[in-house]
Amino acid sequence: MTAATARPRRRARRGDGERLRDEILVAARELLADTNDADAVSVRAVAERVGVSTPSIYLHYADKSALLDAVCEAVFADLDRLMQEAAATTDDPFDGLRIRGVVYTKFALENPEQYRLAMMRMPGHIDSSPNAFTAEDIVAGPTHRHLSDAVQRCIDVGVFAPGTDPMLITTCLWAAVHGAVSLCLAKPGLAGDDALALCEMVIVHAGMGAALASYVGAHQHDDGSDGHTHDGTDMSAQLAALLRSLPPL
Repeated sequence: MTAATARPRRRARRGDGERLRDEILVAARELLADTNDADAVSVRAVAERVGVSTPSIYLHYADKSALLDAVCEAVFADLDRLMQEAAATTDDPFDGLRIRGVVYTKFALENPEQYRLAMMRMPGHIDSSPNAFTAEDIVAGPTHRHLSDAVQRCIDVGVFAPGTDPMLITTCLWAAVHGAVSLCLAKPGLAGDDALALCEMVIVHAGMGAALASYVGAHQHDDGSDGHTHDGTDMSAQLAALLRSLPPL
């Protein structure tokens, strides 16, 4: 960062604090996008980009960890908005799930370092604050809730079997797309020439597989809890019989 790239800034007026907080957050995300390196997002570098003194940053964010946590929250807010807008273009619940997955994938592939920061930081990382953006924050947030609501709509129309746990399906589908995206980011050569196409195939297969599994092989354990059979022969026979009965698409 050089003085030439810093933004000149006049003395803040009363009531400008919230605006400065937003500018700091934008600058942090820009640095992350420009450098593809969370380590480069230092408080000093952000202050230079915004055009304020370093102590000014600490008036709004306690430290670098708090700033990065705010970036994570902003990333999820953007992701949720994009998925909601895209899913609203269809009335088909299952296709809405597919669309959400594709938008999620595009966002992650186009913003790799922001995605890594939000979804791939290990618990206890050196940059994690006591109030770090956690799995609990994700589950309690609108992105997860909207995805779970979309799964419930699929249950309501029979895509997933009645009585299916929407939270479990939500987590399974999220795990599938996250796994595909993470593989493409970490080992891009494995995705071939079109990472998005590979991820979309995973999305479709995960959704169809979850739908099929919700109907095939479900049973009650002896203790009364829900579960699925682990007898591969029985599962294969049920699956084969069901697939043979399906009309061609």
